[in-house]
Amino acid sequence: MIKAIIIDDEQHCVNRLSDLLDEHFSQSIHVAANFQTVEEALTGINTIKPDLVFLDVQIHDKTGFDLLKQLDEIDFQIIFTTAYEKYAVQAFKFSALDYLLKPIDPDDLKLAIHKLKELISKNDTAGKLDTLFHNLKNLQGISKRICVPVVNGFVFLQVNDIVRCQSDVNYTTIFLKDNKNLVVAKTLKEFETMLSDYNFYRVHNSHMINLNYIKSYNKGKGGYVTMIDNSSVEVSTRRKDEFLKRLEDF
Repeated sequence: MIKAIIIDDEQHCVNRLSDLLDEHFSQSIHVAANFQTVEEALTGINTIKPDLVFLDVQIHDKTGFDLLKQLDEIDFQIIFTTAYEKYAVQAFKFSALDYLLKPIDPDDLKLAIHKLKELISKNDTAGKLDTLFHNLKNLQGISKRICVPVVNGFVFLQVNDIVRCQSDVNYTTIFLKDNKNLVVAKTLKEFETMLSDYNFYRVHNSHMINLNYIKSYNKGKGGYVTMIDNSSVEVSTRRKDEFLKRLEDF
């Protein structure tokens, strides 16, 4: 049985989440308590020692991050609950920390709990939080970090170190500036969703490239690009016109 607590300053949000957990996860998750202030929550965490914390981002005049920074050790899983706008939610995606947008949708909750049960190790939480804090501080900047799942855990990368990504069914190989590569348990579509706003473009069903690292483009039926790692990446015919427009606007 997973021992959980809810930290949220809005009682109606606490009630909705509690009801959903009771309806769908009564056999696997026990909500031990709920707290409405950072101070109460800090004491509660140290006393109850939960396995899982549902943490509101905004708690009165403080934030969930204020709470986390006061803990000596984070040895529990976190699912954030948030009404943050899209640009800030991107930071959660990059860090691989789960979040639920309010009002909480039952299907989103089920997915978050399913992913939670498949997590490799609690020891990755601190690194994910560091990535989240970094990205929230740099919402308008180019310094973005991303958390990617690999065979033995997680790796944290600077987005601008990624040269290109290549699909292999449900896996993606990430090629880096230092000529290293990583095989990641995510689809190329997932990376396309995360990185398309950061000068990445999917030139082919199997390839996405960082437009900053193109050395040259060679015309042909669809053509191909040469990247800074001297790799040649095919451009699909149906994507050629849009790709050329992106290059012109770049």
